[in-house]
Amino acid sequence: MTGEMSVKTHGLGVFLELRKRLQSGLLVVGSNVARGPTDVVVTGGDNSLRVRTPRGDLTLALPGGVAFQTGSCIHTPVDESSGEELHFRLRISIERSKQEDPACVMDTLRAKETYSFHCQECTTRLLEDRVFKRVLPLPNGNWNAIVDDWCCHPDPFANKKLLPRAEDCLLGDTFVLLARDSNCDQTLTEEVSSAGAADGQDTKKPCHRLTLISCASCSLVLGEAVAPGTLKLYITQVVVRPAVGDGKLDASLNRSAFLERTVAARLLDLSNSLSSFHFSVQTPDGKVFLLYWMLNGDSIIAAVPEKSVGEESSISPSAPLSPSIRATRALKLLYISCSNARASIQQREIVTSWEVNSIGHPVVLPLKVCEELLQVMDESNSTLPASMRCMRSYEVAYLKL
Repeated sequence: MTGEMSVKTHGLGVFLELRKRLQSGLLVVGSNVARGPTDVVVTGGDNSLRVRTPRGDLTLALPGGVAFQTGSCIHTPVDESSGEELHFRLRISIERSKQEDPACVMDTLRAKETYSFHCQECTTRLLEDRVFKRVLPLPNGNWNAIVDDWCCHPDPFANKKLLPRAEDCLLGDTFVLLARDSNCDQTLTEEVSSAGAADGQDTKKPCHRLTLISCASCSLVLGEAVAPGTLKLYITQVVVRPAVGDGKLDASLNRSAFLERTVAARLLDLSNSLSSFHFSVQTPDGKVFLLYWMLNGDSIIAAVPEKSVGEESSISPSAPLSPSIRATRALKLLYISCSNARASIQQREIVTSWEVNSIGHPVVLPLKVCEELLQVMDESNSTLPASMRCMRSYEVAYLKL
């Protein structure tokens, strides 16, 4: 799949974005839902926002501690390019409570605890009862490139890999390194694959060989064998759980939702720890696939298609809600697909600038995962109001946390 893939644009019903830090929000209503500002009445409830339109009433459940300020919704006219949309500004109040960021694998693994590793696709238990004496972070993705700036003698780490011992777990930006044991022979398979200059575009780059590690049950590529006896498993491909109970996972776990939340949580964590807002999503052979510019991590969004407005006139915030009408935390991102053959001249110039100036912290993921991630981004972009889909030469998307 490439950036040429067409994504169906959803008819705009209601789109909501709240900013917790600014304590304000934007409400966009499609012209097929309401003809004019007087057709829209916004009220607040118990952790909810109610939007009344001629098409019907819509109740959006808000996260705990977030409340709409009654009477603060004001129509804000926009330019002619947004003629099919009604824009409203509103204010919210936030209860001062400790905000817990979503946890990813890197935050949950602890020494001297017992864990099991499962295939995310088929939920098969891959590694059983792993107890780590040490759980250690690896240097960030650029560490080898800056060693010369810190050493007054030749690089002591040249051509050396940082590998785990038998009871170690080493944490990378998007993967974990583990020692292989005899149980892996029944749950994992290996296949040698070429990577590098196989596409023929750059004959100067050598063609590397990767030993891919896959699930024996469903053939999902989980990672690589970076050395004899060492597994590199990507956090987008495995689910790690404390080894308690029967160890079974929910078979209905949605792949796209898991990928979206896993990547979003990791980007937020990296941004906070590195004070970086630019990310370069790359394949294992170093080929740049996506460029991300994270605008903010405090958004709360809800996107409701036109056909869904008015379907349910009254929904209790405590009742089970579909993802389309439950406002949820998300990262707001600008992105450019480097694989899009139809990219504009401005987009190509941005890609070149990022590469030449080494802008963007590298985030390495398998090629198929990069393609899945691009599909998630494009799908998010298609649900946005037309006036919000692009910013300069970038496309806009949200990754839910």
